[in-house]
Amino acid sequence: MMGWFRALLPREDKFFELFEQHANILVSGAGELRALLEGGDAVERHGRAIVELEDQADDVTREVMLAVRRSFITPFDRGDIKDLIQSMDDAIDMMHKTVKTVTLFEQKSFEPRMREMGDIIAEAARLTAEAVPLLDKPGRNVARLAQLAEEMILAEGRADDLYDQGLKDLFRKVGRTDPMAWLIGSEIYSELEKVVDRFEDVANEISGIVIENV
Repeated sequence: MMGWFRALLPREDKFFELFEQHANILVSGAGELRALLEGGDAVERHGRAIVELEDQADDVTREVMLAVRRSFITPFDRGDIKDLIQSMDDAIDMMHKTVKTVTLFEQKSFEPRMREMGDIIAEAARLTAEAVPLLDKPGRNVARLAQLAEEMILAEGRADDLYDQGLKDLFRKVGRTDPMAWLIGSEIYSELEKVVDRFEDVANEISGIVIENV
């Protein structure tokens, strides 16, 4: 009964515009991270771009939080709105943390499996950017939303495999001869995996919203 009543009331649709803005920032951030993992002299430039994008993402997140407090009728549960935007923001925050590690240790070259993990991050960001506008009408888009969430979760599984194999390869390469290189490399692998984990959180939030609103 309450769901039917809410459907008749005017609602604030600015949230979807903000979700899309944040998702597009994620796509840009993932692209910069993937480019950073190519290494070379452009690492610093791509790192700065990610820092700037994270600032933009924080602005969008704050705007969403303000809109939650100010809006009389929201398109779905206020807690779900906050959890979704926070999970998205956590993804770009983790990209920024990866940049901090790369900058701290002045890394200019990266392992092949790190670049493969970068590809998965870019894919997860693209899937997010496709999914969030569809939440405007979850009932109409339930099948595609479920498929996108599943693809994001499968991407996280592939990243886990790359993480395990990457650590093994790195240990074989430098583990016994250069402990510092092993430490730095394993830290970068760990942070890349956490970026993908945050996208899995986004997928779970999307799935939860669909379940509650269909």
